[in-house]
Amino acid sequence: MTQHASPPRDSADTLAPAGRTPAWRGLWARADVRTLSLLGVLAALVVIGGVTKPDEFLDTRNLQLVLTQASVIGVVTVGMTFVITSGGIDLSVGAIVALASVWATTVATQEYGFGGILFTAVLVGLGCGLVNGLLIAYGGMVPFIATLAMLASARGLALQITDGRTQIVTVDGVLSLGERDSYVLGVPPLVLVFALVTILGWLVLNRTTFGRRTVAVGGNAEAARLAGIDVRRQRLYLYLLSGLCCGIAAFLLIVLSGSGQNTNGNLYELDAIAAAIIGGTLLSGGRGTITGSVLGVLIFTTITNIFALNNLQSDVQQIAKGAIIVAAVLVQRRTASTT
Repeated sequence: MTQHASPPRDSADTLAPAGRTPAWRGLWARADVRTLSLLGVLAALVVIGGVTKPDEFLDTRNLQLVLTQASVIGVVTVGMTFVITSGGIDLSVGAIVALASVWATTVATQEYGFGGILFTAVLVGLGCGLVNGLLIAYGGMVPFIATLAMLASARGLALQITDGRTQIVTVDGVLSLGERDSYVLGVPPLVLVFALVTILGWLVLNRTTFGRRTVAVGGNAEAARLAGIDVRRQRLYLYLLSGLCCGIAAFLLIVLSGSGQNTNGNLYELDAIAAAIIGGTLLSGGRGTITGSVLGVLIFTTITNIFALNNLQSDVQQIAKGAIIVAAVLVQRRTASTT
């Protein structure tokens, strides 16, 4: 009796009972729906901006401004996405940006020119990330407490360095990056840096062992440890990465504002966490999406721009952001319950 060989199937399909959709396809479908939903929200905001203030909002310079402003908090959000995906949190990112920006704009630092400012900003960010990582990974401190302590310490040190004054940047090489002559095909250099950080972040999270370990630690740290992952070292690396992103963001902010202030980065931690959450990153860890986080940043930045152009009160803007965050968390809970 002749037997007919069944056609080859994907290995994931063989794990799924007959008549049921494989789990990975369901996850992919939900991720795609989230991305499309965020794109829909962003498109709706663009329409609202175009209808309410067509001449101002759709002007090329305004769109460049939106992207430029999104670049600073966007770089911070990329680092935050990695930390949250691992099941951690970093409340100190805004304070680290402030400290890095004022340390990099002191008179002594500016004497070393462009390289000195960039190097100092990145080094301070890495240093703060190292302290956070050591306290959490090897000191056994809860991420909330450790990063809260860093928030207070970094803000205090930034205030001490500046004595409450604004430090003006006098290095032409830094200031020129914020001028229109430095735009590449109409794209500001800050946006190009943001795009590069986003691409690298996506590749690391989705295409490397480091990214898979990050997701594993966030999903179940004990299981990850039993699988041979050095959980403590992984967490140390993640907070170093977050600090690095803060250092880069501090340099971008210096270029954007032409100064260093102890008030820089105010509430960046909340904006970064909110952008990551509405983008689809689970606050409990185990799932993260760089694409969603970037779309979240663009949504919040566009909302801010629309409110500013229409002369609306900032309190209404905060209420709108809060409503978006609540809606995103409710959607996440519903998605998780159907998984």
